[in-house]
Amino acid sequence: MKFVAVTSCPTGIAHTYMAAEALEQAAAAAGHEITVETQGAIGATPIDPAVIAAADGVIFAADLEVKNKERFAGKPTVSVGVKRGVSEAPKVIDEAIAAIDNFVVDAAAEDVAVVEVAAPAREGRGAGIRRTLMTGVSHMIPFVAAGGILIAIGFLIATIAWPADGAIEVTGVVNGNDPTALMDWLSNDFSWLSAQSWAVLLFWVGKWSFAFLVPALSGYIAYGIADRPGIAPGFVGGFVAGLVGAGFLGGIITGFLGGYLALWISRWKVPAGIRGIMPVVVIPLLSVGITSVVTALIVGPPMKWINDGLTDVLTSLSGGSAILLGVILGLMQCFDLGGPVNKVAYVFATTGLVNAATASDAPAMIMAAVMAAGMVPPLAIALATVVRPKLWTKQERESGKSCWLLGASFISEGAIPFAASDPLRMIPSFMLGGAVAGGLVMAFGVGQLAPHGGIWVLPLIGHPLLFVVALVAGFVVSALAIIGVKEYSARKAAAADAAATAGEAVVVAG
Repeated sequence: MKFVAVTSCPTGIAHTYMAAEALEQAAAAAGHEITVETQGAIGATPIDPAVIAAADGVIFAADLEVKNKERFAGKPTVSVGVKRGVSEAPKVIDEAIAAIDNFVVDAAAEDVAVVEVAAPAREGRGAGIRRTLMTGVSHMIPFVAAGGILIAIGFLIATIAWPADGAIEVTGVVNGNDPTALMDWLSNDFSWLSAQSWAVLLFWVGKWSFAFLVPALSGYIAYGIADRPGIAPGFVGGFVAGLVGAGFLGGIITGFLGGYLALWISRWKVPAGIRGIMPVVVIPLLSVGITSVVTALIVGPPMKWINDGLTDVLTSLSGGSAILLGVILGLMQCFDLGGPVNKVAYVFATTGLVNAATASDAPAMIMAAVMAAGMVPPLAIALATVVRPKLWTKQERESGKSCWLLGASFISEGAIPFAASDPLRMIPSFMLGGAVAGGLVMAFGVGQLAPHGGIWVLPLIGHPLLFVVALVAGFVVSALAIIGVKEYSARKAAAADAAATAGEAVVVAG
């Protein structure tokens, strides 16, 4: 059979391409053809329409809304989460074959169409909310990565330009976010040859990028619900949420509010004369106006109170409470390797960076703890396959080699194939090491303003050697746990085989 498929994940980095590769291998092993379109962070190359027309069935292995889904209309379709595309690709191929078998062609119809005999199960409400939320998070991450690294580079240059206290000098050059003061400084004080000028400018470009976090989160949540009509109320609602201090929690609420409001208005049955102005006047006018007013007057105040309280708690963390938070975040990062729990910890850390001025601030330490813990699983696998190669298959050992680079780059998803094949032993081992790494980072007071990058942003991390110590301790503990449980299981299986063999010998002798 011939299949076409689309894969996508919230970050558009690892799962997207791993699912594509797994589906290609599974289809080839079963003697089928498949063409996969990866809708990742760098965009997508659309499948040739002729290939779609010739396909027997369609597979969506996606946690985000598939772009241009209408291209595949009239084809039997299987829709699964991207993780199933990675870990259960052969089963997904089998499900696609079954879906094709359950479709018949209605030859009596004027336009030949494919009629589904057994309707697929509808997406649950919880799954739909998760998919929509992940759409917002995936579109927010580029703003986080660019802004955080630019801020960190600005501070790094500042430590050279102002050896005494570069961070204070950078944040004190321009008065807040006042556009007039910024323009005056750029016009009168900026120098192309001054390291101080570049430190300040890069710092503020990063801060400006961060200013889009909540609007982007809110805007693309709304987009995931209502498509293009949701963008305006989502972005404006998110901007208002930022202005009134509602933070990313307020942005999530405005995203859902603006999206469902725009979707509802777009479904109004209106006279033919009004339809033409609905998408350009009526829908944006009503959805933006209502979303913004509700955010400013109703959503904003309680969300600001929660956001301020959370910020106060974070800034007051010290000693045992900080270490405990690091442990919890480490456990969350390693629980589902890029899934919802992992993303909650990551978004919690990245959005908190807005409140960090230096690498010694509590939000910066939280970010460092999250990144260190997220690097543990693939590095632990890489180490375990080297220390005890006999416990692994040849393919696993080869995969372990790539985990060195994936782990060093803070791509937790590199450990997914191992977790999927043996979750009861792998995941607890990952979580143990993640808890150690996260707790030690907080105990050492290590902070970072870069929200991604792994060891490649090591120069931007405060106390980089202590960060490395915490990271190594985490993945060594995790690797030892992995080796221990696998050796125990191997010995147990060997003992069972020996007992079975002895039992057969007794029966034969008798």
